[in-house]
Amino acid sequence: MMKTAMCALALSAALLSPVSAQTVRLATSQGDIVIKLDAEKAPKTVANFVQYVKSGHYAGTVFHRVIDGFMIQGGGMTPDMNEKPTRGPIPLEARNGLSNQRGTVAMARTNVPDSATAQFFINIADNLFLDAANSRDGNGYAVFGRVVEGMDVVEKIKAVPVGMKSGHQNVPQQPILIKQATLEN
Repeated sequence: MMKTAMCALALSAALLSPVSAQTVRLATSQGDIVIKLDAEKAPKTVANFVQYVKSGHYAGTVFHRVIDGFMIQGGGMTPDMNEKPTRGPIPLEARNGLSNQRGTVAMARTNVPDSATAQFFINIADNLFLDAANSRDGNGYAVFGRVVEGMDVVEKIKAVPVGMKSGHQNVPQQPILIKQATLEN
């Protein structure tokens, strides 16, 4: 009985700990950014993000929206500003206890709360007005991870010159490419 319980405990730990300790490395044209995912607090959002990473979706996308003092957004557009096809949207997990603080990663969405697909943003400031409790629409934006390496790269990206391109504002004048996204541990 004791051996069975220990085996069950070991199996539970093996199943749970890799998920809660997952990290994703974004290899960008400016350097690497490593994101620690929080599957415990944002399970659907993390599962969605991981699916996009595993499928290779982020390779060849750009940080297409860069606003110094606010955030950098990427994961959905090619360098010519065409949107890559995505899977269906996921439910909003903005009331998960995580806050849009500097260095956190959240899902981008439209005005429709349950509309997030592949695009994400990295907060470069404390953007607490994006939290569900403080947001204008009462829904907010779902944080699902935190940058644990590469904030210097995020800082470089936030400082690039931006302008208009293909009807979009705040687009880096030189594309900031996500070469590859890989799942670690």
